Amino acid sequence: MMNSVFDTRPFIDGHRVAPLTDVTFDVINPHTSERVARVPACSEAEIDQAVKAARAAFVDGRWSGLAPSQRAAHLFAWATAMEAARVELATLDSLQMGMPLSWGVDDLKSAIEAVRETAALATTLRDELVPAAVGTLAINQRRPHGVVGVISPWNFPCYIAMQKVATALVMGNTVVLKPSEVAPLGCLLLAELASRAGMPPGVFNAVPGLGAQAGRALALHMDVDALTFTGSSATGGALMASAGQSNLKSLVLECGGKSPQIVFDDLGDLNAVADALVQGFTFNTGQVCVAGTRLLVHRPLFARLKQQLLARMSDLRAGDPRDPEVTMGPLANASQHQRVSRMLQEAQDRGVSLLQPGPVQSGLHLAPTLAVDLSPADPLMQEELFGPVAGLLAFDTVDEAIAMANDSRYGLMATGWTSDLQLAHSLPGKLRSGTVHINTVPRPAHSHAMHLGAEPVGQSGFGAEGGVAGLSAMTRIRSIEIRGSA
Repeated sequence: MMNSVFDTRPFIDGHRVAPLTDVTFDVINPHTSERVARVPACSEAEIDQAVKAARAAFVDGRWSGLAPSQRAAHLFAWATAMEAARVELATLDSLQMGMPLSWGVDDLKSAIEAVRETAALATTLRDELVPAAVGTLAINQRRPHGVVGVISPWNFPCYIAMQKVATALVMGNTVVLKPSEVAPLGCLLLAELASRAGMPPGVFNAVPGLGAQAGRALALHMDVDALTFTGSSATGGALMASAGQSNLKSLVLECGGKSPQIVFDDLGDLNAVADALVQGFTFNTGQVCVAGTRLLVHRPLFARLKQQLLARMSDLRAGDPRDPEVTMGPLANASQHQRVSRMLQEAQDRGVSLLQPGPVQSGLHLAPTLAVDLSPADPLMQEELFGPVAGLLAFDTVDEAIAMANDSRYGLMATGWTSDLQLAHSLPGKLRSGTVHINTVPRPAHSHAMHLGAEPVGQSGFGAEGGVAGLSAMTRIRSIEIRGSA
């Protein structure tokens, strides 16, 4: 595919601009290994240019000075523009990181709905009047940070970027987005679509580049007031260090995960549960931070459920992500494939049994894998692989299941499967996790989920996203006290 098909220039101050560097990097289609585009490796100079545009747009009030309903109207217009370009955006994501196109289109539909719900929710927020002495007016007020940096990941390139950007924008911030170098093209188009939909110049800027240069420059920039990031725990730690080395900017970090799915033996028909469990660790080829990769199964159910899982894994179809029948694309890049393959080989060397009922394809495709005959401490049960791999362990008691579920340095998502209502209500209070699902999976998104906020635990990060809590995280609270004259 010719690079001329795509405009890869950064989007700054309302239009595409020429990069200030001749250095480029290639975006590769993981299914064909062909180059999708050659992209400018923007770094400190372009990031500074974008931050200056965002700062000017914030200070002069063209965005921060609007009423919440006016900002919401801009986001509704942006959502309409994204809806018209939904297939194009999903195609870009699929070409760059291999998500099946049919699933990508559906996921973007959910993301656009989330943008609209976020805009609508923001208009309901009110300043808080605090009881005070007669003659005194006391108010708590939420004010935007200012310039917010967004560093988005490659596993859901447009989906996660648009959710983060929308939350920051609707609260009055201006934004500089640094998308993942694996999949930057859709994110650049998102900024262009916002401008086409009438968003003022400088409010939303997008700069492609490598994490070590552009991402680091954004994190170290003294005029970036807050930073929101989704990605690895290692990178999250580096961003914390950068925030400390610069201006102590506020951070919202969603990092790694190793999510448990606990299955109790009080369930009846296992068909739906087996489908959900397999979806939980194979959707997007397992490249999901909340993937349910630790399957903890009540011992009386263990053998029967294992067979059902293997049967459903064998039904998955890998191949060309453009094929509507394909349910698993390739891993996103060669380094990711090498890492997962190496960890699987090391597991086999330790005596772990790897069950791969589906066909193994060439290139960067990897068969869905169920690991058995392993301990809770095995790296496959402790390390985030970001591949279609799950470990299967048996438990005997509820307390043992909870202890195994909490035996992780991560705490992003946990899921329980039970028909016992009392157990269903008690589990969330015992699980060390920012989000707990009972008898459901993280996708597709439910309409009410847009209003649910959550904050990770442990090395999964910190800072709320979603709902009113996520909106508040894109602001600082200010107290105001006004007294009558003495």
